[in-house]
Amino acid sequence: MTEHVFPTAVVTGAGSGIGAATARRLAAEGHHVVLAGRRTERIEAVAREIADAGGSAEARALDVTDRAAVRAFADALGDRPLTLLVNNAGGALGTEHVDATDPDDWRTMYEVNVLGTLHVTQALLPRLEAAEGTVIVLSSTAAFVAYEGGGGYAAAKHGEHALAATLRLELCGRPVRVVEIAPGMVRTDEFALNRMRGDADRAAAVYDGVPDPLTAEDVADTIAWTASRPPHVNVDLLVVRPRAQAAQHKVHRVTG
Repeated sequence: MTEHVFPTAVVTGAGSGIGAATARRLAAEGHHVVLAGRRTERIEAVAREIADAGGSAEARALDVTDRAAVRAFADALGDRPLTLLVNNAGGALGTEHVDATDPDDWRTMYEVNVLGTLHVTQALLPRLEAAEGTVIVLSSTAAFVAYEGGGGYAAAKHGEHALAATLRLELCGRPVRVVEIAPGMVRTDEFALNRMRGDADRAAAVYDGVPDPLTAEDVADTIAWTASRPPHVNVDLLVVRPRAQAAQHKVHRVTG
């Protein structure tokens, strides 16, 4: 009897938030999911959860900013067909204005969001092309709109948007899709908390009064949908926000 071979999906930043939700969703839809992330205990916990639910998953420690480690990661993936890469690793640091910000924060955001996406995409692109696969880049609505206190994050996400758009042009005629998904306000356990450097009150205030901000599962749903389109259908850019957020600066909040 021939063993069923699951198509493989790699998800970076898979230990929590959108990455973990995406790994669970893709596994439920029949992918073998390789969870990549820096926090080994977190990705291993999510992989066990997927396995307990009947899915197929493995955890591999990876710092996407380490180019040599990314290459070793790619070389160790084995012979499964690689059909999907979800570049989710990223994040924001700080809300200081440009005249007071720490350049090291900007450097960190650029290295994770932009160079991390570059490293992983370059390393896995030959295998994705061989399997007529899909590259998904998780950017942000900050990739298109600047706002006070968001200079470094917006700059990094603008860079990630440019990477995805350029790659799509350069791969035209080759059997690889390039999809960019740009979420607006998503409430997860860690994004705002990390941005506020562990200040739980400031992190919670980001969502004060906002009825139903997006969840990690909402974004995972959009990722799975774009990846499951017929091979000739490319969703170039999908912007997803909660109904309460009409624009970066226009958010409905319930008071009282």
